Amino acid sequence: MQRILPVKKRGSRGKLKRAQTIPLAIGRYILLISIGYLVLYPVIYMISSSLKPVSAYLDASIIYIPREFTFEFYEFAIRTIDYWDALGSTFLYEMASAALEVMMCSFIGYGMARFKFKGKRFFDVMLILLILIPTQMIITPMMMNYSQMDVFGIGGLFHSLTGIDLRPNILDTVWTFYLPSLLGVGLRAGTLLYIYIQFFKGLPQELEEAAWIDGAGLFRTFFSIALPSSSVVFTTVMIFALVWHWNDYFLPIMYLSDNFPLAVKIYDIESLLTLQNEWGTYASISTKGAACFLFILPVLVVYLFLQRRFVQSIDRVGITG
Repeated sequence: MQRILPVKKRGSRGKLKRAQTIPLAIGRYILLISIGYLVLYPVIYMISSSLKPVSAYLDASIIYIPREFTFEFYEFAIRTIDYWDALGSTFLYEMASAALEVMMCSFIGYGMARFKFKGKRFFDVMLILLILIPTQMIITPMMMNYSQMDVFGIGGLFHSLTGIDLRPNILDTVWTFYLPSLLGVGLRAGTLLYIYIQFFKGLPQELEEAAWIDGAGLFRTFFSIALPSSSVVFTTVMIFALVWHWNDYFLPIMYLSDNFPLAVKIYDIESLLTLQNEWGTYASISTKGAACFLFILPVLVVYLFLQRRFVQSIDRVGITG
């Protein structure tokens, strides 16, 4: 006799799947909302406190949204931290060095990724050390060298032989920021180099071979083929360099004596408010919130414009190596 198997309903399996995925989806939403709250809460509190009048702190019914808004603390914050002068110093010292670093790291990373040469293993080790060793460990010899700029001790030897000191002091100048960027050893340059190297290793060699057949040299191949093809990774590296240089406090405080960038002004805002505060503790909280929001606003605007390309570049570059 032929065995008759029970007929399963087609929709039962789909209903079971939906019943299993709904709790998972709810769990994911709860997790994402929780993480989003933890990330956004400081920003919400900062903006709310910067817009509160002093009287709002004395009203227990007001937590986040005050009944009245005031922008007087933004005006006071701009005066306290010399916002426009500090913003100009930030672009002069930090943003310019970030742009130089992004370009030079792309050139160096392309060479380390695409060519074989003697001593390449040594430079690979130096790259790892550049990533691992923090600037704080080598800041003393760097400042000594910058105070009497020398290359391989040639200037010191000339001084000992002739008595003429040709070693310039480049501290408190833009060159303390520009020179490391031009040489590919600037702020966290090791990480930027690593990202570039991983990207250029995956670049199809057929593109370069076609350029060489057409008569292009190494430099023209880089500028005409490799660099335009690296627009994806360029976005990632540019945002990283922008954020790291924008938040840099240590190097400006060591190299400069005045005209400090915004990161230094924000770090020292407590002492600045002690000298200039006119309204008391609550006004100090609002002024700090206004100053911090003014500090992150330029970077936030840039990220809002580039965030889609940044997410796409992270997906394609993969930064894991």
